[in-house]
Amino acid sequence: MSSKKIYVIRHGQTDYNLKNIVQGSGIDSSLNAQGQAQARAFFEMYGQMPFDKVYTSALKRTRETVRSFIELGIPTESLTGLNEISWGIREGTEISLREDAYYHYMLKQWQLGKTSLRIEGGESPEDVILRMKPAVDHILAQTHEQRVLVCMHGRAIRIMLCMLLNYPLKSMDMFEHENLCLYLLDYNNSFFTVDRYNDVSHLRLS
Repeated sequence: MSSKKIYVIRHGQTDYNLKNIVQGSGIDSSLNAQGQAQARAFFEMYGQMPFDKVYTSALKRTRETVRSFIELGIPTESLTGLNEISWGIREGTEISLREDAYYHYMLKQWQLGKTSLRIEGGESPEDVILRMKPAVDHILAQTHEQRVLVCMHGRAIRIMLCMLLNYPLKSMDMFEHENLCLYLLDYNNSFFTVDRYNDVSHLRLS
């Protein structure tokens, strides 16, 4: 039987998060001072955890979030399949109910089950599943890695959790997330359970 504990975290805060600007896979932003403090707080609580491997997306905000773990010498791998969804023409634009009706219209379509629809120039949730699945399969295939840390992105985490827990993609917004939140997954012979949900207790203790 194959078993694994998977610690999935969202990257720390960036200025784009702070200003409510769409990032997506096309914006390769860095952590701001608050994001760096969040990364330190997470490391203070979990730095002694015996991780066998650290996985990140190919975007630097995820590697910056787990830099302290990388500096411990833990093997690390970046996988483009873990990248955030591409928000196409919305990337780099501010989100507001008044000024970005198209963005919110698309979110509503996905909630209605139309998850094959793409924001103009970007990806659909179903597109993300297709390029994410090989990355997730790769992580799960490493049977010698029993405890791994995976740093990725908010919408991508929602999509991945639907895939792993067999929820329909239209339900992805049920998985809340904050910057540097933790989802702890237990994997046993292809069956997943969630031990922690959007856990930010490490931030409150800092």
